[in-house]
Amino acid sequence: MTTQHRWFSNPSNIYWCCKALIEGRTISHKTEIREVKGWRLAAIVHRLKDSFNWPILTEFRGPDNIAHYRLSPGTDPARLRFPPSAKQLQDEIRGQE
Repeated sequence: MTTQHRWFSNPSNIYWCCKALIEGRTISHKTEIREVKGWRLAAIVHRLKDSFNWPILTEFRGPDNIAHYRLSPGTDPARLRFPPSAKQLQDEIRGQE
């Protein structure tokens, strides 16, 4: 993978984020740390929303206003654009159709 196609996060973290959102999960930074030892969830979500037009909803919870992310209800994963590091996930989704 060329450096121009990499974000400032491990590609497996990007793949994990995309997969978790597509599975209908609500994820937070704490979830990312626990499951993939990542530290860039907000940056990944921002890039998915800004560059790939993912309809991600953000809810701030608790006294510390921790961000929790989820896909907008009714989102069709087959219609989403995927970053290069999650291309395999896109292929998996399209293979299930």
